[in-house]
Amino acid sequence: MVILRCCGPETFYLERVAFPFEFLSFEAPASCEVEIWTHSLGGPDLIETLSVNELLMESEPDVPPGTPAGEHQADSQETRPTVAG
Repeated sequence: MVILRCCGPETFYLERVAFPFEFLSFEAPASCEVEIWTHSLGGPDLIETLSVNELLMESEPDVPPGTPAGEHQADSQETRPTVAG
């Protein structure tokens, strides 16, 4: 189990617990910092600190139901902060 903390400008704060093999996705301002923590016998331990921009994933374009694969062409793909862990 790890704890993800995302701290950003002004009052943005997000904290989530992620279990092994769990996929976690969220949106956050681009200037946020993400911290990954674990808990050991000695207390909480910071494992890694990342910029939210390092965790960007491209979102899938909206494809209408019943459209055969390869027939739908997106003009541009939106990119947003998303975390997989």
